[in-house]
Amino acid sequence: MKDVISMEEIDLEREEDGYEEFLKSISEEFLKQTKHGTRPMFTTDAAGLFDLFLDNLPQNARQHYTCNACRNFVTRFGGLVTIGEETGAQHSVMWSTRVPPFFEKAVDAVRKKVKSARVTGVFVTSEHCLGIPVTGSWEHMSVQLPHEMIFSDPIKTSYQRAAELREDRNMLRDAIRKYDLETVKTAVKLLRSEQLYRSEKVLGVAEWFLGVIQLTQGKRRNQNIIWAKVATAPVGFCHISSSMIGTLLDDIQSGMNFGEVSRRFAEKMNPTQYQRPQAAPTERNVVQAEKLVKKLGIERSLRRRFARLDEVNLIWKPAPIGSNRRSGIFSGVATKTNRNMGRFSDAAPEVVMTWEKFRRTVLPRAKNIEFLVTGKSDSYAAILTAEDPCAPPILQWDSERQRNPFSWYVYSGGSYPHRWNLTPGFVKVTGILLQPNMWYGNSEHNGKAVIFILDGAKDKHYRNAGIGLFPEILKSSLREVRATIEAYSQNETLGGFDSASACGIRCQSNSKWWDYTFRVTDSTGTTTYKLDRWD
Repeated sequence: MKDVISMEEIDLEREEDGYEEFLKSISEEFLKQTKHGTRPMFTTDAAGLFDLFLDNLPQNARQHYTCNACRNFVTRFGGLVTIGEETGAQHSVMWSTRVPPFFEKAVDAVRKKVKSARVTGVFVTSEHCLGIPVTGSWEHMSVQLPHEMIFSDPIKTSYQRAAELREDRNMLRDAIRKYDLETVKTAVKLLRSEQLYRSEKVLGVAEWFLGVIQLTQGKRRNQNIIWAKVATAPVGFCHISSSMIGTLLDDIQSGMNFGEVSRRFAEKMNPTQYQRPQAAPTERNVVQAEKLVKKLGIERSLRRRFARLDEVNLIWKPAPIGSNRRSGIFSGVATKTNRNMGRFSDAAPEVVMTWEKFRRTVLPRAKNIEFLVTGKSDSYAAILTAEDPCAPPILQWDSERQRNPFSWYVYSGGSYPHRWNLTPGFVKVTGILLQPNMWYGNSEHNGKAVIFILDGAKDKHYRNAGIGLFPEILKSSLREVRATIEAYSQNETLGGFDSASACGIRCQSNSKWWDYTFRVTDSTGTTTYKLDRWD
C-alpha cells in the first residue's frame, strides 16, 4: 500500500463514492424543503454534526472528507430545518434520504439528530450562498440561496432581525399563556359581528391569533408551531398584549359587560388617536427622523400626490363609447328587443344583493355603471401615490419586487358630496378598484374595501387634508419616528390636484351602513342594484 496518494487518485476515489451526486442531493433537498425559497428556515441546537458525519463514513475514507470548508458548512447550516405550520414537525433542509450508498449511513445519522433537535430561532441571512462552493480544484458542500431568502435592510443587520423574531416569539408565547381560548373566540366573534367601532383594524390580527391558539392546543410540538407562525406573521401581529387586540382581550377576560367593552374599544379606536401620536414630536425625535430618512434614502417617498385613473389597478372599467353601436345608414333604428327591454327595465324593481355577488355576476357583463349620490355624508375617498414612482417603498404593501405606492384617505365620520365636487343624482362610475393594500393579496389585514371611482370627483378642501401618511400604513422601520412623520404629513399639501381622477365612494367590508345604489347597463338594458353588505 502506498503511503502517499496523488490528487488524481483522491479525485477518482471520491468520484467512485458518488461525491458529485451527494453534493447535488444537498442542493436539491434544500430547494425541495424550502419550496424554492418560499418557506422560512429555522436554527436548531444540533451540535457536533460534522464529526457525526465523519464517524459514520468508512474508516479509510474519513481523511479524504476531513475538510475545513465542509466542516464550516455543516457546523453553521447543517442543523437548519423547516417547520410544518399545522403539525410543528421539523424537517432537515440539507440531508436527503436519497444519497449515494457510500454516504447513506453518515447522512442518516446527521438527519436523525437534526430532526430531534430543539428549534432555537428563525434563520435570517444576507448571504447569497451558504458555504464555499469551490476552492482551487475542490468542490464543497454549499447551496445557493433564492432571492426570496436573502435579507436586505438598510437599517438592520440579519442578526438584529433574527433577534427581533426571537423577541416576537417570546411575546406570542406569553400571550398564548395569558389568554384562554374562549376569550379569544369571544373577541373574534364580537369583531366579526361589526358591533365594535372600526373592528376591521384589529380583526385580522385577532383571527390570526385565534388560529395560532387553536393550532397549539394539545400539540406536542406547539413551540415549533409558534416559531413557524412568528416567521410568517405580518408586522406587529405577535405583539398581542401591547396592542389594541390585547386591551380588548384584557377587558373581555376581566369579565366586563358588552356595553363597557364596546365603549372602551371605541374610545381607543377613535381615528384621531389610533396608532397616532397625541403630542407634537420632540426635538430629539425630529433629529432622529432626519437621520433615519437620510439613511433609508426615502426623502422623495414622503412627497405624495393624487393618483390618476390610468395608474390604478382596476377590476372594472366602462366599455369604450360606441363599442356596441351598429354602423351604416340604419344604425339609429331601434330594434324590437332593446325597445321592449328599455320599457321593462324602467319599471323593474330594484335588485338587492351583496358586493361579492355583484362583482361575480354583474360586473363581467356591465358596460356602464352609475352611482346614486345622495345628499348625506358618506365615505368618499381619494387614491394617492408617490410623486416620484421610483422613490423607495415606505408603505407596508409596497416593496422593490412588487411596487405599489398607492394609498387612500377618507374623512373621519364621512364627508358630504359637495366637498368632492359632486351633486345629488346619478354620476358615472369611471372605474372600480379594490383598496390598494388588497391588490396583490399580501396586506389584507389593513382592511378590505372596494372603491368606485366617480366622474369628476375631487376633494375641493384637499389643502387642509394633509398627505395621508398615517402611522398605521407605514413600514415598521419608520415606527420610532412616527410622531415626526405624522406632523409632517398633517402640514404638507398633496400635489396633482388638477389631474386627479381617482376619487370616489369607498365601501368597506365590515361597515354596518351599506346602502349604495347603482344603475347598471349591459347588453339587455338597464337595471338598478342596491348593495346592502360585502358578502
